Amino acid sequence: MSDIKVERKPNDEQLDSQGVKSWPIWTKEKSEFPWTYDEKEVCYFLEGDVVVTPDGGEPVEVGAGDLVTFPEGMSCTWEVRKAVRKHYKFGD
Repeated sequence: MSDIKVERKPNDEQLDSQGVKSWPIWTKEKSEFPWTYDEKEVCYFLEGDVVVTPDGGEPVEVGAGDLVTFPEGMSCTWEVRKAVRKHYKFGD
């Protein structure tokens, strides 16, 4: 299983080429919860500060301006430290 991939501050051209701005938006208040990815998710954080800790793995900090890929099959814990707004897309 691959790790979480984080690209810090991708440029507008890259975001536009993937159609990020047309993806749905997900929001979440400050909280902590377990999550399992049934399929790959790519998301672009508009707002927020989150620590995602894969089961048995190292914590990964993500937040506003990050383009993040979560691998299919990964179980983890999300700690939302500052409310999140993100564009997201599941699958390929």
